[in-house]
Amino acid sequence: TSAVEINAGFRETITLTQKAFKDTGKAPVETEVAIHRIRITLTSRNVKSLEKVCADLIRGAKEKNLKVKGPVRMPTKTLRITTRKTPCGEGSKTWDRFQMRIHKRLIDLHSPSEIVKQITSISIEPGVEVEVTIADA
Repeated sequence: TSAVEINAGFRETITLTQKAFKDTGKAPVETEVAIHRIRITLTSRNVKSLEKVCADLIRGAKEKNLKVKGPVRMPTKTLRITTRKTPCGEGSKTWDRFQMRIHKRLIDLHSPSEIVKQITSISIEPGVEVEVTIADA
């Protein structure tokens, strides 16, 4: 008799669970994650370290199957200073020419902001400045 009672109790739990999960006619509600258009701007004076950080960011984004555009190579800014070599006015007029080149790359991503935090948490080379701006898609 105990086996019959257990079996009857089992049937009751099945009918209870079926009633609890009864179809309400509504589509299942999924939590929507807001997808943003994110622009990552990288600037540096050293091209090799800039390209390495670019490649690491793009590799991380493609591993997470995100839409990636870039790297867009912006024109290099060349800052020049020409100055006299001698501190006083004496001697021949010799000049020093100094220049600093600033390289810039743009990367556009379409993804949630939480995933971008994971992607940008990579080790970034020294001398590379990273700027992340978020705009709604």
